[in-house]
Amino acid sequence: MPLEHAILAFIEFEPMSGYDLKKFFDVSVAHFWSATQSHIYKSLEGLEKKGWAEAHTVQQDGKPNRKLYQITDEGRAELRRWLVTPLPMEPVREACLIQIFFSHFSTNEEIAALFEIRMKQIRDRLQTLRTSAQESINENAKNIGVERARQLWQITLDYGIDYHEFELAWHEKTLNTIRNLPPLTPPNQ
Repeated sequence: MPLEHAILAFIEFEPMSGYDLKKFFDVSVAHFWSATQSHIYKSLEGLEKKGWAEAHTVQQDGKPNRKLYQITDEGRAELRRWLVTPLPMEPVREACLIQIFFSHFSTNEEIAALFEIRMKQIRDRLQTLRTSAQESINENAKNIGVERARQLWQITLDYGIDYHEFELAWHEKTLNTIRNLPPLTPPNQ
């Protein structure tokens, strides 16, 4: 499962808690892969059961103890195997396209409003990718000092930017078609 393998890759850098992992997901790969705190903890339990990660508790003064996970030799071997295994194509799932597909009883203005809101969201996401995501890649690369990793991380960020630029261009192109759809015909009652 990609989430388990992403976690293995993160804890290969250094032992981390579930909380640490969530922070790392949010600042490094969120532009193409998201994870909830509950999914991370569930995956950590699974990794431990499989023998791919092991946990140890760190005592803290005045704070709750931390449970840190680190990758095992078996986990490292599994991660290497997964990293070179071709993955199947995943089906496209876009909830906004389901809305459009079934909007024949919505007015052109209602559909156009959905497009305009989506376009604003895409522009905001692009701004985030170009600023904070880029800064995060640069900072993380500086921290680990591995240029090869920085370039690979940059490739994934470039994909995220290109994907959202395509989506924005498609919405802009399609908005004119939406505004000029045939008039709404009410359903038979």
